[in-house]
Amino acid sequence: MKRILLAVSGLSSQVITETLYALHQQGRTPDAIRILTTRDGKNVINATLLSPEDGQYYRFLHDFTISPSSIEFGARHIFTIKDTYGTEYDDITGEEESEHFLTLCMEHAFELTRSPDTEVYFSIAGGRKTMGACLTVAAHCYGRPWDRIFHVLVTPEFESNRDFFYPPPVSVPVVLTDQKTKTPYTKETRYAEVTLVPLPFFPIRERLSDDHLMQPESPASLMLSLVREQKGELLVDLKKRTISWKNIELDMMPARMAIFAFFAFLKKDAECHHNNCPGCEKCTLTIISVQDNVCNIAKLYRKHLAPYRDHEGMSDSGIQGLTAENFNSYRNKINRDLEKAFGISDARQLKISSHGSRPGIRYGVELESERIRIAL
Repeated sequence: MKRILLAVSGLSSQVITETLYALHQQGRTPDAIRILTTRDGKNVINATLLSPEDGQYYRFLHDFTISPSSIEFGARHIFTIKDTYGTEYDDITGEEESEHFLTLCMEHAFELTRSPDTEVYFSIAGGRKTMGACLTVAAHCYGRPWDRIFHVLVTPEFESNRDFFYPPPVSVPVVLTDQKTKTPYTKETRYAEVTLVPLPFFPIRERLSDDHLMQPESPASLMLSLVREQKGELLVDLKKRTISWKNIELDMMPARMAIFAFFAFLKKDAECHHNNCPGCEKCTLTIISVQDNVCNIAKLYRKHLAPYRDHEGMSDSGIQGLTAENFNSYRNKINRDLEKAFGISDARQLKISSHGSRPGIRYGVELESERIRIAL
């Protein structure tokens, strides 16, 4: 699998070799490097890292016996933020530049993650904070589960020192500046620590439709598509004795299934089109009405869920003789089943809710009737 380092960088080009060093130490040396920066950042990288005579990138390769041909990186792999006319920005100082840089990050994250044979390391250590934030957003949008977001921490006294690019195999002295007294002093590079820090990563790519993976889009468009696609359908399958929601299937005990299916039928037949039902009489019942429908609940149980059981010998205290007490016990267990299977947030739409106060409490499923399907 081809490893690709996609990094943001500003005027401190050291962050690139520091990141490269940290990856190399973990056995993750990239096969290709891509840098996103400004015009000034590009000039600094070309001068300090890619200079043919004393470039620190080539010095790093020599120090760690890495063949230059093994890593795809050069001046053509540095990409700059541009305005609508194609003019490079010197810096990112406002909202307009940030928007263009976010677009740049989204485009490169999209392209580099298209092939399943690549592993992308998103490095947010360099540049202005807004640059790292933009690349993080792009990584969350297009990254795959095996990609990673990294930050790099360097021992404070060596951090941003213009002469320190990475700890070489053979320690050398570096002139540092005391932050309090501002006086110079010398310290060996063996005391410098460069740490690669993996950051929390929540990729949404697998939840995007194929249409949204045809070309790079804005984060707002991708998030809106997720909201639209989250509208699920509840399938109560009495043949399989399962409840399905958003590609997750729940096996429920027969007695609980019968009660839940009864309320699903009630909502479906009522044709209640409220998005958030307030507990109307069309699709909710009082406990007295539930008890009046015990025969219908028991019929669902006998016919679809336990057809081979000896119903003559069943206790009248169970599903065939619902009281207020055992109905609420069943309801609580059903709602817990839904929470465990589909999560607390989604279960709020699916559970048998209660509306009102005693003695007129009404019970029913809140999900819109058109989103409920029942298979017999």
